[in-house]
Amino acid sequence: MKKGIKVFKIISSLEAISFIVLLGIAMPLKYIWDMPQLVQVVGMAHGVLFMLYIVFAIYAWHELEWSIKKLSIAIVCSVVPFGPFYVERNYL
Repeated sequence: MKKGIKVFKIISSLEAISFIVLLGIAMPLKYIWDMPQLVQVVGMAHGVLFMLYIVFAIYAWHELEWSIKKLSIAIVCSVVPFGPFYVERNYL
């Protein structure tokens, strides 16, 4: 397996985890207990990981010769909680 695909697997997992932490922990802390600090930190990390995920999805599309449909599914999964785990398990 190519190194770039291994990196994509790692980024995919980290992006999914950061999204879950953002939605499940940081957002409730901000809106229920008025503690916005974690949203700033996790939100920034998630934003960077999201952009890397998209870049590596395009890389995987090229390297693994995915169809446009698979690339579209991978990109849509980036905005669904647990979606990157689906891509990692089924396409990588």
